[in-house]
Amino acid sequence: MDTITSVKGISSFSKLEKSQGHSLKEKHNTPLSQMKEIIKGSSKADNLQNVHCHDVLIIGGGLTGLRASLQASNAGINVAVVTKVHPLRSHSVAAQGGMNASLGNVQGEGGSTDSWEAHAYDTVKGSDYLADQDAVARMCREAPATVIELEHMGTVWSRLKNGKIAQRPFGGAGFPRTCYAADRTGHNILHTLYEQVTWRNIPVYEEFFVTSLVHDSGRCIGCTAIEIMTGNVHGFVAKAVLMATGGFGRIFNKSTNALINTGDGQALALMAGVQLKDMEFVQFHPTTLHGTNILISEAARGEGGIIVNKDGKRFMERYAPNSLDLAPRDVVARAMIQEISKGNAYDGGYFHLDLRHLGAKLIMERLPGIRQIAMDFAGVDPIKDLIPVQPGQHYSMGGIDVDINGATSLLGLYAAGECACISVHGANRLGGNSLLETVVFGRLTADKIIEDISNIPKPDSRPVQSAMQKIDARINQILKKDNGKHLFSLRDDMVQTMFDKFGIFRDSKTMKEGLLEIKNMQNEISHVSIDNKDRAVNQALIRFFELEFMLHLAEAVGISALKREESRGSHTRADYPLRDDNRFLKHSIVSFHNGKVEISYKPVKLGMFKPKERVY
Repeated sequence: MDTITSVKGISSFSKLEKSQGHSLKEKHNTPLSQMKEIIKGSSKADNLQNVHCHDVLIIGGGLTGLRASLQASNAGINVAVVTKVHPLRSHSVAAQGGMNASLGNVQGEGGSTDSWEAHAYDTVKGSDYLADQDAVARMCREAPATVIELEHMGTVWSRLKNGKIAQRPFGGAGFPRTCYAADRTGHNILHTLYEQVTWRNIPVYEEFFVTSLVHDSGRCIGCTAIEIMTGNVHGFVAKAVLMATGGFGRIFNKSTNALINTGDGQALALMAGVQLKDMEFVQFHPTTLHGTNILISEAARGEGGIIVNKDGKRFMERYAPNSLDLAPRDVVARAMIQEISKGNAYDGGYFHLDLRHLGAKLIMERLPGIRQIAMDFAGVDPIKDLIPVQPGQHYSMGGIDVDINGATSLLGLYAAGECACISVHGANRLGGNSLLETVVFGRLTADKIIEDISNIPKPDSRPVQSAMQKIDARINQILKKDNGKHLFSLRDDMVQTMFDKFGIFRDSKTMKEGLLEIKNMQNEISHVSIDNKDRAVNQALIRFFELEFMLHLAEAVGISALKREESRGSHTRADYPLRDDNRFLKHSIVSFHNGKVEISYKPVKLGMFKPKERVY
């Protein structure tokens, strides 16, 4: 590895151990104040001295990032991963339900057999015909081999009695297509990939927060980052950078997303001059645990669970008479809001998910995680009790605009997974397609990088070092501020505004109000101060940078939603209730010029399936 000064993928604590000449394991009884002094000392010694050089840099340690790193490593590429948290704490670990693939291990109605074409049709229909069909076809064709590949790496899938990989029904799917590992599928796959990364000794810079992408002469050449443990600024120089940073769900109140899902990657790309796509399409999952918004997997309804209102009635018969509770998420979430408006929900706006008829054996075998969550966080046992659920933000269909190979408009910058919009989900994602997208396009985008990298010259490190100095000065400036508005108060205002004004149902008046509020918050953040003035382990400093990012994305979502005068998928306008293919069968494109967000459009790539009315 060509490195000026490198941590070589070791953890921050291990680095401190080395610098201090003794093991921190011996210091378990060290007072916290003394530990802080040790970290501060390391911070002063190393500040601005760390520049790391790799051929490929992957930002994000979830499924997409890890799968891409394996592909690059297998090709003999000098690759490293930079991640805000330890890879096993990535949000991918929270994925419960499963991964779609047309294995055909479980037959459909009338003994029919699944196919990748049927998978593609369900995905395009679920997207409300906004997905790019060439990308959908590619993902669905790759799906069966991807599931088998993960099995060969070590993922333990649930099995049918005949020994084949089990598949369960999911919303909007014409076949039982979702492969699963009980209800801990993301957990199992993430551990599998991380084991592979560890075995290959791929460097992982964990607990590093990326603050800017660096570009020079029209190409991305790396990034700057804060090492959270010490507060030191690091620079990374690379021929190619892959963004794999996940979604931006935390710009909304009531979200299933982890606290780390703050859209850093999308905001970094936007600030670097790269466009975002379809940002108005934000998915709300119908079943999140009332009070905490922890996800209650669609697998619960796939196994036969039903949602009932305060009168104990199964209301989905009125909204999706054929698919009922297994209609796509946008359909079920809208139905719940309509039930709330009719006064059919419990006080607080929640319903009950009933699994009791499934029986204890099935619940403990296929939904053990859901049962444990319900018991731990709601005090109910689904074997004998009802689970209180409500809609909550769940997924970001929009993201960094990329082509079918994961390349952005900025040479050397690529994106994949939820932070990108290759547009396989369009206006609404089907359950089970998210995990599939991460692994398929993590691998395929890495293949494209491997193909391109031989033609990319080694970049100059000086622009990265210059960017490091700017970030370092910016941090000093932030820490010096006193007596401004409280950081977390401003964040609370933003998430509430986004949930109230850009939620499941939208209209022009409330969205204009919301955009004014967001603009005011963007002005207010320049006056925000944080109480913690230390550089080392300063989580408030990281939250400050995250909030700056999120306010940019909030505006991008708001303007995109206001400009799209139709209802499609997850985007429901009360003032424009119908889908309008004549005006809006196209992608929204967000650009950032001279401090202003601008909207343009580009065509959807149609193909095998012509748009038609979407009925379930």
